[in-house]
Amino acid sequence: MSAATDTTPVTAPANPIGQSVRDSLVIARRNLIRMTRIPEMVLFGIIQPVMFVVLFTYVFGGSMKIGNTTDPDVYKDFLMAGIFAQTVTFATAGSAAGIADDMQKGLVDRFRSLPMARGAVLTGRTVADLVQTAITLLVLAIVALIVGWRTGSADPTSVGEILAGFALLLLLGYAFTWIGALIGLSVRTPEAATSGGIIWLFPVTFISNAFVDSSQMTPWLRHIAEWNPFSATVQACRELFGNPGVVQSDAWPMQHPVWASLIWSVLIIAVFRTLAVRKYRSAAI
Repeated sequence: MSAATDTTPVTAPANPIGQSVRDSLVIARRNLIRMTRIPEMVLFGIIQPVMFVVLFTYVFGGSMKIGNTTDPDVYKDFLMAGIFAQTVTFATAGSAAGIADDMQKGLVDRFRSLPMARGAVLTGRTVADLVQTAITLLVLAIVALIVGWRTGSADPTSVGEILAGFALLLLLGYAFTWIGALIGLSVRTPEAATSGGIIWLFPVTFISNAFVDSSQMTPWLRHIAEWNPFSATVQACRELFGNPGVVQSDAWPMQHPVWASLIWSVLIIAVFRTLAVRKYRSAAI
């Protein structure tokens, strides 16, 4: 007797990059659908920055000195780039809490049992958060226009430059969601993730040029503010929006804010995505 020979063809392995992209989009879609079913998530995310716009504009508007003036209209145009940047970075807390919630509910174990790219779970989550951040930023820009913010108030600007400014904001927000992903994977509960995802953002956003003229700070604090990645994006947006408050400084990030913003954001994504994916793999064992 002759032994039967198995002639079943061996399927070639799928393209890992293509599979990762497809899996990431599936996870992003899942989170976006979940977002539509819980609209208060988006609503509360919009209310907070709108409150910041109103409070800072009408409460602090006549008290802040920008350059040589305390004109509320000048401060209003100076402020908005900082509010926009703060809004996209504060999305970090939502990312951290969402991933921690998935971990606590055992969704990570379910995803692990599927033939999918490991990093796709986190990438899909951060992409969905980026979409939510873009929606919030759009609403916030409309509110800013209503209260009197205008582009080109200090220097002429173009539509392309304005869009580039918002693109830098979204890139910074996406970079910070990877920090949130790492925090969400490192704590045990969504409540801890929310606290851990937001508490460190206060010194980052306030020791900066977002709400005050950093040239008026003490030298050592001004040096920290000028090299703050957050400050680079705020400075770049003011420059691209043509708003007042582009501080003259010898610090490289303040002299080349667009490049500094790009470099900082890409560096943050590279570092924290690597750390988050590594943490996810170890947490899923």
